[in-house]
Amino acid sequence: MANKEFKAESKRLLDLMINSIYTNKEIFLRELISNASDAIDKLYFRSLTDKNVKVNREDLKINITIDKDNRIITVTDNGCGMNEKELDENLGTIAKSGSLKFKEDLEEKDDVDIIGQFGVGFYSAFMVADKVSVESRTFDEKQGYKWESSGADGYTIEPCEKEDVGTKITLHIKEKTEEEDYDEFLDNYKIQEIIRKYSNYIRYPIQMEVEKRRKKEGTEEYESYKDIETINSMTPLWKKDKKDITEEEYNNFYKEKFYDSENPLKVIHSSVEGQYKYISLLYIPKNLPWDFYNKDFEKGLELYSNGVLIMEKCGDLLPDYFSFVRGLVDSDDLSLNISREMLQHDRGVKVIAKNIENKIKSELENLLKNDRENYEKFFENFGVQLKFGAYNNFGMNKDKLKDLLLFYSSTEKKLVTFKEYVSRMKEGQTSIYYASGESIDKIDMLPQVESFKDKGYEVLYLTDNIDEFTLQIIMDYDGKSFANVSQESSDIESEEEKKVIEKVNEDNKDLLSFMKETLNNEVQSVRFTHKLKNHPVCLTNEGFISVGMEKTLNAMQNNQNAKAQMVLEINDNHEIAKKIRFLYQTDKEEFKKYSKILYAQARLIEGLEIENPTEISNLVCEYLSK
Repeated sequence: MANKEFKAESKRLLDLMINSIYTNKEIFLRELISNASDAIDKLYFRSLTDKNVKVNREDLKINITIDKDNRIITVTDNGCGMNEKELDENLGTIAKSGSLKFKEDLEEKDDVDIIGQFGVGFYSAFMVADKVSVESRTFDEKQGYKWESSGADGYTIEPCEKEDVGTKITLHIKEKTEEEDYDEFLDNYKIQEIIRKYSNYIRYPIQMEVEKRRKKEGTEEYESYKDIETINSMTPLWKKDKKDITEEEYNNFYKEKFYDSENPLKVIHSSVEGQYKYISLLYIPKNLPWDFYNKDFEKGLELYSNGVLIMEKCGDLLPDYFSFVRGLVDSDDLSLNISREMLQHDRGVKVIAKNIENKIKSELENLLKNDRENYEKFFENFGVQLKFGAYNNFGMNKDKLKDLLLFYSSTEKKLVTFKEYVSRMKEGQTSIYYASGESIDKIDMLPQVESFKDKGYEVLYLTDNIDEFTLQIIMDYDGKSFANVSQESSDIESEEEKKVIEKVNEDNKDLLSFMKETLNNEVQSVRFTHKLKNHPVCLTNEGFISVGMEKTLNAMQNNQNAKAQMVLEINDNHEIAKKIRFLYQTDKEEFKKYSKILYAQARLIEGLEIENPTEISNLVCEYLSK
């Protein structure tokens, strides 16, 4: 028996790999099972080309046993095995991959998938074991060989008796410490859980001896017995032909996999051939996940390499605005031995992510076009996410998402798209009009909205806090700018009407200036207007920040102390206009009281707080009692 040392770089890689690359210790079993599957693949492929190698596919399997008392786990396969030289080359040098070389030799053949790589993956066993032995025998040799190591110090290789072709890996599990509970890897149920989590879709049976219960014959009592059971399901749903999968199978898989009690709203199953080959199975949920707006919610798709789980939540595969999508991606072009940090820079992942983003967008567009009822249900749950996506990053994705957005229409009395709004704009209309508020009913009663509707203009009602910010960042649609009906610049009066009201305000400039001073300059200006129909007053605003935006910004945790430049407008055709003109001429003190009440009234209509509610209440009561 010869003692051999790892090369210096292998020692460093071993330490780095254990402590840095793999932070999740349970993946050691995934790596060993993947290697075992590769070894079986190699033998089976050889049997197809070498008539001297006879293999019954039904006999190919991976066996796992647990000896809790002696702290041993074994992983056994009946694959190609390794001779002395291969053990030394593949396991003596970290990152030396026998599977990788095999794949390179067969790269022109499309029917062989190699999912693991002897080398880095194999050494993950040292995360849980303080000694690892590998007994292996190839089909061509009667002699078996045993490789054994206790870590970075070195390894030995010696002949051994091995009756069957294949490989048996024995792990001596570390003792439990205060920091790490290695005992869990000796628990039968824990090992089954790991297998189903990471290796459920390995194509060969993974078998274990499991404890079961049955009724004793002729009695009502139960007895325990042990039986060999296949733990993995072997065939991934997503690798089946779509025409062979029923809607019920899709739905059941979704509910079991993602713990949802309801069927999904939409299933997106696609297989892509090209620069990067992958299969994706995506689901759009019917309802919001219960923790969707929880700070701990983590977006992402399950990422597989040829049926072996690499990552449970790969956030790099989804943009934030599609974070509600659930599902998985399986690609033969991704290595098992890849960390979360490495994935962020992997070109293949970036290409796949871009394709998935385009696919989701396309499917949503089709849903909007062909199944409006279900799209509106979807938008009710996830519309805010799309709006935020259009607004975020300075509107970088606004052009991708703007045609997916819906807003309530004052004329249609339902949700409409920008395209639908523009298609029925009045001749000569250059802006898309909108109003914001807490609810559709409250917006519908706004004085400004009343005047626009009265003149036959359609108004979009914005009820989500993000809405107005989104429209500001989109800026325009089909050359039509967005205009808030409460914005001074959104005046729809004719030039003749404007001249008439301009003269009214000029004739009353002293009155209006005095009212502004009375309100402690809380408003930018006060003016008479003819655009109101029945309401006595309203607030409009000048500048970028609207009244609605002021409310949203100041409701945030880090109070923005935002201030809209508001204008108090008084209906010149209302009786109140005559009253304040009279008071201004006859009783300035009464005029001041009226001014404060009118301003408070305008703020209440907009859903704004009144800074001095007690004073206003007393003034109202004073006039009610007269």
